[in-house]
Amino acid sequence: MKTVKKFVFTSLFFLCTVCAFAQTQDTTVISAQNITVAPPDSLLAGDSLQVADSLLVADTVPVKKTKIYLEHTNTLSFDKDIMPDAQILNGDVCFRHDSSYMYCDSAYFFEQANSLEAFSNVRMEQGDTLFVYGDYLFYDGNTQIAYLRENVRMENGEVTLFTDSLNYERIPNIGYYFEGGMIVDSLNQLTSFYGQYSPDTKLAIFNDSVQLENPDFTLYSDTLNYDTESKIATILGPSVIVSDSGTIHTSRGWYDTQNNTSLLLDRSQVESGEKILIGDSIFYNRDSGMGEVYGNMVLVDTAQHVTLEGNYGYYNEQTDYAFATDSARFLEYSQGDTLFLHADTLQMITVDSAYREIKAYYGVRFYRTDMQGVCDSMQFNTRDSVLYMYTEPVIWNEQYQLYGDTIAIYMNDSTIEYAHVIQFAFAAQHVDSTYYNQLKGNDLKAYFEGQALSRIDVAGNAESIFYPLEKDGAKVGMNQTKSGFLTIWVKENKLDRLKLWPQVTADMTPIPDLRPDQKMLKDFYWFDYLRPKDKYDIYQVVKRKAAESPKRSNKFVH
Repeated sequence: MKTVKKFVFTSLFFLCTVCAFAQTQDTTVISAQNITVAPPDSLLAGDSLQVADSLLVADTVPVKKTKIYLEHTNTLSFDKDIMPDAQILNGDVCFRHDSSYMYCDSAYFFEQANSLEAFSNVRMEQGDTLFVYGDYLFYDGNTQIAYLRENVRMENGEVTLFTDSLNYERIPNIGYYFEGGMIVDSLNQLTSFYGQYSPDTKLAIFNDSVQLENPDFTLYSDTLNYDTESKIATILGPSVIVSDSGTIHTSRGWYDTQNNTSLLLDRSQVESGEKILIGDSIFYNRDSGMGEVYGNMVLVDTAQHVTLEGNYGYYNEQTDYAFATDSARFLEYSQGDTLFLHADTLQMITVDSAYREIKAYYGVRFYRTDMQGVCDSMQFNTRDSVLYMYTEPVIWNEQYQLYGDTIAIYMNDSTIEYAHVIQFAFAAQHVDSTYYNQLKGNDLKAYFEGQALSRIDVAGNAESIFYPLEKDGAKVGMNQTKSGFLTIWVKENKLDRLKLWPQVTADMTPIPDLRPDQKMLKDFYWFDYLRPKDKYDIYQVVKRKAAESPKRSNKFVH
């Protein structure tokens, strides 16, 4: 403590101190060596400690004022001109107040004011567990508050507090600094502008410019509580945790610095490489790399331009595996468009560093401006860029509808190259009213140019119904064919050319002569009621009508 600060403390207590030695001469020196002053038997340390303990039980109990006793000094003197209210002590000075002992090289003892100033090699001892050191101490025995300044160190077991300005209140047994300080234990080092430590609870409180340094990470915060026994940091303000594995942004939660586990609340964010995990609540294990999310989970892959969402999910940053359920959604951004896909359960599985699989189970519905689809389950592998749809799959493009037992969609740089309908295949185009162009066969491939259908190939038991149009758009009639193979070319969403081989049968029926049962091929259904209308409609639960779900054996192995 600088001399000016010491003078301020001294002057303050001049105003409230009654001169105890008015009858002495101007200068009186007691030149005694190794003076020891013993208190009355009724105020021994045990009695004083019992009083102090009772005060901790109920805050409403008023603080009982007890005297400070001078236990030892080498010399004791008085100087009326310089310090009229003080005993001037030098050499091996020791005070006792209840169960607390204070040591220093020299001191001013204001006996009537029940206070003291101590200088050089200051040491306070509270029992056998708390030791406080500093260059200067002012202690008020009435309030039981100690003010320590310059090179202050508080030791409590494995916990050490460092600062230049510490106030220590004995009744609540709390020390606090307010001009910067540091607390160190066996694992972590914490610094802040304001800090508070309780030897009883082992709890430390930090505010303003908080920094927790751990061998594995650094935590920066605005407000933080820290338990020096459990090594758990409670986050109460905007915080950032930085490590080699990534960065965490949070404003509330806790971090177990010993076990590297944490619970992060209030839309926290975990960044690991090119992945960003966000959620209302995240339980995160840094050692295993697992983050489990409760409420509005968002996992963003900035490299692959995909996002996984759900009300519950988890992500393992070591295996790069992700899972989402409860309003789960997968978004893929490419070619200026976005795929919105929903299922009851979604998984992202990393095969190696460059490729991954996306799996969707139960009630799959997706929407993109150029294509929409539904099925029971789906799998997408980025290695071969093929999206497989299983169990009653249907896809739509413009006014075209494709469905069958299994559909494989082949992508080229996130653009649809062709769709392969396997085993049983049906394609239909709505012409108008109740008229539909139809294709049916064992196997069907639909090719796309840009976002438009350009060609369809049908292999095996190919059947078709088409309604050729006049230039004015009037229907010529219904053309029905059967053949082994069939290819049609589409231009501007209209039939441009048709090729049939090897054996072909064909009939043309005028529109007036058509019976209703002739207008549809067997197994034709128009599933427009299942079709997602926009990116929000993917969450709707729409069941296929029982009559429109023929039982088929799916022999396609995937």
